[in-house]
Amino acid sequence: MIEELQQNVHAQPPLVTLKNVQKVFQSGGKDFVAVKDVTLTIEAGDLLSIVGPSGCGKTTVLKILAGLYDASGGSVQIGPEGAGSVAGHDVGMVFQQPLLLKWRSIIDNVLLPADILGLPRKEVRERAHDLLAMVGLKDAADKYPYQLSGGMQQRAAIARALIHDPKLVLMDEPFGALDAITREKMNLELLRIREQSNKTFIVVTHGIQEAVFLGSHCAVLSAGPARMADYFAIDIDYPRPLSVKTSPKFGAYVERIYDKLDMSA
Repeated sequence: MIEELQQNVHAQPPLVTLKNVQKVFQSGGKDFVAVKDVTLTIEAGDLLSIVGPSGCGKTTVLKILAGLYDASGGSVQIGPEGAGSVAGHDVGMVFQQPLLLKWRSIIDNVLLPADILGLPRKEVRERAHDLLAMVGLKDAADKYPYQLSGGMQQRAAIARALIHDPKLVLMDEPFGALDAITREKMNLELLRIREQSNKTFIVVTHGIQEAVFLGSHCAVLSAGPARMADYFAIDIDYPRPLSVKTSPKFGAYVERIYDKLDMSA
């Protein structure tokens, strides 16, 4: 049923397809099933939000998408004809903590993936300045992480994830460590960056309203092992002001997720 919904949601061949993906870990000689039968399709330009309870396996799914974990079963396809895990240069990662190196300036932090991949320094440095401008840190290039607020550090982390021009940007609870007001601002910033960068984003969150506000599509995972509980397109036009959260349509999507997670009053 979920797979049929996804086929109807997407009119064009998807950029990424996960079909019946499973992940089994071994612990103490026993198998631990973290992910079971997850099917996802991500079209180029989507912002897919993945929502579910803490510890349900959302991050494991993200790591499979990143190629950090191999799936124990099922298939991962990249592009309409490609297959296999995503190559490192095709993925940018943003974590809950910015993880900036305190001894490197902001621009040198942004350049870190390019240094690791051996990309041409001059070209990439120009791109780094452009990305810092895009995320609102034009004047922070020569500063160090301790000189920036938490929200500003996370903007730098987003610029770093984009430096090598990846196909996918994967974000694991990227604003979970921020205060509520800063988190709302960063939600707006992410939508602006997504529009300007024209990249495909996948954002893992346990915030139900955040999932609806950000996503062009939403995947709902049940408690571990992660299973597909729902998948749907979010028919709310971008750009989205924060006031959209008071609309009946927004509320209906939130209620749909509550129902799938058995959280309705």
